[in-house]
Amino acid sequence: MQHLKILFSSCLILLTCGHQGTYSGTLPKGQVLSGIDVLVKNNFNILAGKRVGLITNHTGRSRDGKSDIDILAEAPNVNLVKLFCPEHGIRGTDDEKVDDGIDSATNLPIISLYGKNREPTGEMVDDIDVLVFDIQDIGCRFYTYISTMAHAMRAARKFDKEMVVLDRPNPIGGVKVEGTIPPDSLTGKFTAIFPIPTQHAMTVGELANMFNDAFGIGCKLTVVPLENWTRSMYWDDTGLAWRNPSPNMKTLTGAILYTGLGILETTNLSMGRGTDIPFEIYGAPWLDGEALAAKMNAYGLAGIRFVPWEFVPTANWHKYRGEKCRGVKVTIYDRAALDAYLAALYMLKTIWEQHPDQYQFLGGFQVQMGCAQTEGWIKAGLSPEEIKSRKLPEFKKFMKIRATYLLY
Repeated sequence: MQHLKILFSSCLILLTCGHQGTYSGTLPKGQVLSGIDVLVKNNFNILAGKRVGLITNHTGRSRDGKSDIDILAEAPNVNLVKLFCPEHGIRGTDDEKVDDGIDSATNLPIISLYGKNREPTGEMVDDIDVLVFDIQDIGCRFYTYISTMAHAMRAARKFDKEMVVLDRPNPIGGVKVEGTIPPDSLTGKFTAIFPIPTQHAMTVGELANMFNDAFGIGCKLTVVPLENWTRSMYWDDTGLAWRNPSPNMKTLTGAILYTGLGILETTNLSMGRGTDIPFEIYGAPWLDGEALAAKMNAYGLAGIRFVPWEFVPTANWHKYRGEKCRGVKVTIYDRAALDAYLAALYMLKTIWEQHPDQYQFLGGFQVQMGCAQTEGWIKAGLSPEEIKSRKLPEFKKFMKIRATYLLY
């Protein structure tokens, strides 16, 4: 593959696309090494003597919790000259556009890729040789860190720079692929940068290889792979510390549900932002949570249960901030059996049927859903299974492409 260079260490290569259970373990739990750990183990060999621009945030850390910024700044054979940050900023606490700044620990400039520019300009990369990306993704198409990575890769190609991606585990596993693949008319957006499923079951390193080759970026790419990670592992199998990847991604359960039910945020529902369990609770002041929970449980959806719940969202700019919302709390009892995307379709259908005068599909729904017809299909009374089946042809095509880029 043109422009593709992959560093293989002691990786276990699995080209598995079928549905499996959680990690049952031939490798010792707690021994997963992220790309930064492998880079350190190899004495930073691919960065030696080069001027480095690091794209990271608070999740870019080694296994023992040390920041990538400190690691690269202290490496004697690496010249770290500049930092870049994604949505939510270098510390992962901002919930609006992010400004440039200065890192207080290293005095290095921090360039925002979630403000005026989302792709590094020529001026931004003029004094570097290589862009290094290390940010924890959660395995969902519309989680914007992978779009930041894609934009950085485009800049690397445009300005003839090297691109290094330090791989990280997919916290919701590398097996289950679900959801919708957006058509070309809905891609190129920050929440749908390329036509990939809602839940892609790939690591950022695998995505980078696919973006570079199958989707034609064509930069000088090196992926530093994981060690001791297998596709059936969830985050709590890795032994790595959970750090909220963004202000309202606070639990692994929330991350698992986000790939499906998170789509509902592009309707006039609250996801409980600002509470302790965002993306595990869904509601609105006008919603009948008792009726919704009863109907959702009656469907008998695998792996998931619903209970009535009341909450008050507190996050800035969030719908119904400070108002009591009535709705449901979602509990996962079988990760392997759960289809979060199908559950989302059932939630959309049920709330629309129960509250047709109050429920609204907002402007970003088509992009986040990855389909321009879904709202119409729901309102026309199509079943969730029928809606899902209409997207199968492009899904099967994607699975063939995906298999080419699996590293583990």
